[in-house]
Amino acid sequence: MDYATMGRSGLRVSRACLGAMNFGTGHAFAGCDEAEATRIIGAFLDAGHNFIDTADAYTGGQSEEIVGRAVRGRRESVVLATKAFMPQGDGPNHRGLSRLHLTRALEASLRRLGTDHLDLYQCHGWDDGTPIEETMATLDGFVRSGKVRYLGCSNFTAAQIVEAQWAADRIGGTPFVSLQPQYSLVARSIEAEILPACRRHGLGTAVWSPLGGGVLTGRYRRDEAPEPESRLRRLLDSPLPAARTWAGTLLNDRNLDIADEVRKVAAGLGATPAAVALAWVAGRPGVTSVIIGPRTLDQLHANLTGLTLDLPADAADHLDQISRSTTITPVNGMTAPRAA
Repeated sequence: MDYATMGRSGLRVSRACLGAMNFGTGHAFAGCDEAEATRIIGAFLDAGHNFIDTADAYTGGQSEEIVGRAVRGRRESVVLATKAFMPQGDGPNHRGLSRLHLTRALEASLRRLGTDHLDLYQCHGWDDGTPIEETMATLDGFVRSGKVRYLGCSNFTAAQIVEAQWAADRIGGTPFVSLQPQYSLVARSIEAEILPACRRHGLGTAVWSPLGGGVLTGRYRRDEAPEPESRLRRLLDSPLPAARTWAGTLLNDRNLDIADEVRKVAAGLGATPAAVALAWVAGRPGVTSVIIGPRTLDQLHANLTGLTLDLPADAADHLDQISRSTTITPVNGMTAPRAA
């Protein structure tokens, strides 16, 4: 099994990270019930991988509960990560990165996960309404209490990463060791400033949406509406404005052109388009781990196969050339790709 060190730390994680956003039912991002999620988690761990990522916002807390029950009995072999920031109620203090909200959020996540500590606790977004010194001091307190081992962030810009690391240094606190950014053949903007900031300031990366919301699997075609059961259709129908906006940026001519090239490369290698797209991301400089979000056991096995595919250098270079120019548009603290 191939493990990598997360940033400037001693934490060793598998190159595949199991993203648990789909685990649960009855919510906008729900993808599978507990029985299937438990099978997925068991197969992932049985294959030697150790990194599982969830969040308090995923499926209304169901994801954390499902993950917690599934890893019971093998908790010590799991690098368990979750995130906080998203709304957990209607009140003004039920969201963000304040000391009040983060303290409540951590206790709730520990309760749902059925554990006394988290291996990696992450800020799910940047909070303009809270001084970064307050956030970093609060997180440092979690580490000192033993409830959290390492700290990370998600969807931060390069400037925000620098601010956070400087704040941790000023207060003599614990810095971030990881970032969760969006990265794929259709979303490469992190290469310009974010990845260099991570290298300079000691952050590893666990990249999300490596299949470009499913576009790179070859499932979607020009002038055809996404199928009702597809992930993109569920995102487009989501009650969350940020999810709808992000999904709406994915189906454009440039992204579909890239998907066509991925299909051609895959055909030449006797592989699937998803495997090629995953192999490309996993081989990029600065990528520590790749977050996969399977909804079925078959999807898990297919994704793991992609992360072991040996992508020839000429194929990787070709995909690099045809996908090089992208920018991002902010979407409520998240990011979305669009053609430059």
